[in-house]
Amino acid sequence: MSAVEATVEIKNRLGLHLRAATVLAKEAAQFKSEIVIVRGKNQVKARSVTGLMMIGAGQGSKLKVRAEGEDAREALKAIQELFAAGFGED
Repeated sequence: MSAVEATVEIKNRLGLHLRAATVLAKEAAQFKSEIVIVRGKNQVKARSVTGLMMIGAGQGSKLKVRAEGEDAREALKAIQELFAAGFGED
């Protein structure tokens, strides 16, 4: 099993609010790999909308995305693209 990680920045104005967290959780659920979002000491599973909202990440926040499993590279790339596109907002 391989693990990959990258740092992403929240670009959309509203940050990781309910809609963005839902989009992220749905994207994460499409992969077999375990995907974790890390902010400081907080670490949450990317499939948990509630968990994602609890980390309170606003615009400009930098988060670490870690994916581990058979499709980890594809999962990480998809999540990075979501962040880069501002979750389709703004």
